[in-house]
Amino acid sequence: MVEVGADPQITDLAVNDHACLTFGDAEELIDLTAAFISDGLESGFKVLWVGESAAGAESVLADRGLPVISAVASGQMRTLGTEGQVLAHQEFRSDRAIEWLTSQVAVCEAEGFTGLRVALDMGWALRPVNGVAQLTDFEEKAAGVVADNKVIMLCQYDRARFDPVTLASVVPAHTRPVAAATYHADAVLRICRQYAPPGVRLAGEIDYRAAEPLALALAEALRIDTDITMNLRDLSFIDASCARMILDAARSLGGERRMILWCTPVIADLFLRFDALSVPSASVVTVRDH
Repeated sequence: MVEVGADPQITDLAVNDHACLTFGDAEELIDLTAAFISDGLESGFKVLWVGESAAGAESVLADRGLPVISAVASGQMRTLGTEGQVLAHQEFRSDRAIEWLTSQVAVCEAEGFTGLRVALDMGWALRPVNGVAQLTDFEEKAAGVVADNKVIMLCQYDRARFDPVTLASVVPAHTRPVAAATYHADAVLRICRQYAPPGVRLAGEIDYRAAEPLALALAEALRIDTDITMNLRDLSFIDASCARMILDAARSLGGERRMILWCTPVIADLFLRFDALSVPSASVVTVRDH
């Protein structure tokens, strides 16, 4: 029996949540952050994404369907590196980082936005940064800032790179953990929900042995999404049975609903060999390899 994780989802966050996001790779980080930002923009919040992965990420977010140009032009959204925000000359001080966060709350209020959403990629703490031992102190103090203001904060930790001891020390300072809804995860294959745009993401290699979790993921997407994006850009192999299952799901869409398959050239060619072009509701979009 396949069960989906019961952790709160990125779309469940509310004001005064200081959430701890653990992610598995860059694509998952972008997806979850895009959903976090999208919800903030729709709610009239000012949104900041801070981190090395955030700097210059506007085009990536635009590819996910976010109104990036207008949000940046209006000052509602900014993507920033960590230097000058939480770091100064590659040094981290908890009190200085909290001063920065508090100042952003004040600026947001002065600008008249509904509230503030901050996504903070904590990858900087994996580098030899002076003061990194103050990380837990920062998370505890940040929780107080979030609780006292109209703020939602998402602290992003790479679960493959941060050691369990560090994660165990920072998680208690957060109001809730957040991760992608996952249908299957092992060393070979990951099947999880995609949030922006909504659909399913597959990474690794998939064959008939993963038919049950794939069917569950497709069934949920068919039930709750209008158009479905199948993100297969990190998929290196798919067998005939799973490819047919995806195309059959596309055939079952009614009305004007569509399924868009993001594929590398190799995977796109496979779907075309299975006559994907004959499925009116399916579109195969070739994307570059990571």
